[in-house]
Amino acid sequence: MPNSHHPKRKISLKPYGIEHEDFQYQLTSAELHDITLKKNMGREASSGALAVNTGEFTGRSPQDRFIVKDEITEDKIWWGDINIPFEPSKFDALYDKVISYLNERELFVRDCYACADANYRTDIRVINEYPWSNMFVYNMFIRPTAEELRVFEPEWLVVNAPGFMADAEVDGTRQHNFAILNFTRKIALIGGTGYTGEIKKGIFSALNFILPVEKKTLPMHCSANVGKKGDTAIFFGLSGTGKTTLSADPYRKLIGDDEHGWNNENSVFNFEGGCYAKVINLSAENEPEIFGAIKKGAILENIIMDDNGAVDFADTSITQNTRVSYPIYHIENVRRPSIGKNPKNIFFLTADAFGVLPPISKLTPSQAAYHFISGYTAKVAGTEAGVKEPIPSFSACFGAPFMPLHPTKYAEMLSKKMLEAGVNVWLVNTGWTGGPYGIGTRMKLKYTRAMINAALNGDLGLYSYDAYHIHSVFGVAQPRECPGVPTTVLSPRATWNDDEKYYKTAFKLSNAFRENFKKFESYASEEIRRGGPQRYAF
Repeated sequence: MPNSHHPKRKISLKPYGIEHEDFQYQLTSAELHDITLKKNMGREASSGALAVNTGEFTGRSPQDRFIVKDEITEDKIWWGDINIPFEPSKFDALYDKVISYLNERELFVRDCYACADANYRTDIRVINEYPWSNMFVYNMFIRPTAEELRVFEPEWLVVNAPGFMADAEVDGTRQHNFAILNFTRKIALIGGTGYTGEIKKGIFSALNFILPVEKKTLPMHCSANVGKKGDTAIFFGLSGTGKTTLSADPYRKLIGDDEHGWNNENSVFNFEGGCYAKVINLSAENEPEIFGAIKKGAILENIIMDDNGAVDFADTSITQNTRVSYPIYHIENVRRPSIGKNPKNIFFLTADAFGVLPPISKLTPSQAAYHFISGYTAKVAGTEAGVKEPIPSFSACFGAPFMPLHPTKYAEMLSKKMLEAGVNVWLVNTGWTGGPYGIGTRMKLKYTRAMINAALNGDLGLYSYDAYHIHSVFGVAQPRECPGVPTTVLSPRATWNDDEKYYKTAFKLSNAFRENFKKFESYASEEIRRGGPQRYAF
């Protein structure tokens, strides 16, 4: 089988230990789509998208993510339950075993890069065992031109072997699957899992170390878009809070939906060349841009569809984490290149299942730093056995699983940049209103969009103190009025119709914030600590 789709470019995998030439290089998306179908590894949906099942793992496995502890990382990584150390000798031995396994298999190889800003570009070579994994790489990373490929020299290597199972006792892993970063060898080694998100998050995690340490640039787990006047907006948020949905705005050009850098040249740049969106309960009415992007070239993961290829986006029988990946050009309204100027507005998105946070509120600089370090959202009741009420969930910097440095390092960088750029920071609750999960209802998307548009347009009384009410528990400034939103919706207390229950629940959440923040207190300044909510002792 020929190893090059580009006749002017022939590569060798021998430097990585792969001796055979049974690999396909730089295939097109359509070719990889067809190969996946021929190998019975996927089906075609009625939209033309490729539907695959990622197997045992339908999401990331944070407990099986490791970083090699060596001279580069030993004194810089925030070691612990999130960044788990791995011995260099164990990595070398495991790498050799994976390569030996791949030497017996047909492979799919792609050269690509991360970071749309040329000053931060990171060239990557990815070796995949599965054709659809390689198609995912085509979608999610930035695609070099034919001219760029002729002189392409990869800096990082991703080795992706879903079918390889580690022996935990021998290999030093926790179980048979693993995702390991080695900063000395510049390798992301992934095995035992077909979940494609491990590939992109591996490189994202690497950049989250490289950019702040080597480039003095802030990496962010966020989406971003830009208005007609060139005003950039950033949306931080954990999975399921609306990052992708809210950044895909028909009136604003999309920069990217998940991973960005904010450099010292006053610009924000996308790391990726595609989008990876949740599709649970997706509809053309509520999310037309994402729905329209699901066509030939897109990959649907772990969805249920009928014999005619019609997808049931409400069916979560495989997983709640159903996904689609597509190249960014599947969205018509995109910024080219994927770079914007300093942001004017930053939105922290949270799906508050307690229903006590305002649907939108303005944060002071100290509150912004506090909420950034906290990274709050909530797990809803019913997702785990025995869970009868919402559970607070905190992920530092709205992306702790991908942050190798201490969270306060990123928070300090963000605070400094926000101050220099004069950014407005907003906390947006895309979760529940009128009571907690099970009693209240999910905030209407049209209301959230109206509030964000009002903030972007300067229609939330930025210069009038009377335009805001200071929340008595969280101290945030909630607007009294917003175009297109009923006044009662803006006050979470008013939507409950039961002050006693509301305040009891609000203080319960504020105590959870304070308890979570204890692990950061010794690192955080007094100003940041003052940004937290009120204390209440039951």
